Amino acid sequence: MKEAIRVVLVDDQELYREGNALLLDATDDIVVVGEADTGEEALHAIAEAKPDIVLMDIRMPGMGGIDATRRIVSAHPDIRVIALTIFDLDEYAFGALDAGASAFILKSSSPEALIRTVRIVARGEAVVEPRITRQLIDMYTRRIIPMPETDSEKEEPRRDIDSLSPREREVFYAIAQGLSNPEISDRFFLSPATVKTYVNRIFSKLSFRDRAQAIIYAYRNGLHHIDS
Repeated sequence: MKEAIRVVLVDDQELYREGNALLLDATDDIVVVGEADTGEEALHAIAEAKPDIVLMDIRMPGMGGIDATRRIVSAHPDIRVIALTIFDLDEYAFGALDAGASAFILKSSSPEALIRTVRIVARGEAVVEPRITRQLIDMYTRRIIPMPETDSEKEEPRRDIDSLSPREREVFYAIAQGLSNPEISDRFFLSPATVKTYVNRIFSKLSFRDRAQAIIYAYRNGLHHIDS
């Protein structure tokens, strides 16, 4: 039998946090293994519980969700963070992606959407819709996304884009533009299975955790342009 997805909930609103705990624990394949109401407490809870997923409120007193996310991803590369936000285009949500979150979801999302997001991210995928990706790139262009509070950007390793084959490079640039797998399939006349293979191969070669990290890296390094 497949092991349940282990989740830690981080939110300073107790009722919201407890509601999510009841919701997730009611599923057959998800179990809540820890809760915290501050970023500082989250670091301790995660170190003890060793979850697969962290549901992280972005706006909290003390250590905020962005800083907590950055520390979690740095200390525990295998743990995926899902940022919780109130507004669809919240600049703090994009800041969380920049810090290493694999997805963000509105607090007003349906229970089904929350459960689906946890399951998708647990599979190693990122929930960043093409529409959101394009807005992310636009916000970077206008430089209104919060920049990292540490010098982690300077410490990020330079990945060898030249190690990609010509087709892999095309697919990588398409990902950076915010294209979904079906859109990439249509653009290059490739089957969905072939696109998925290319994406997985690109992430493996360049050591990307997920789509969100690939997009952030591409934009920071001026690799988001491609001739259509």
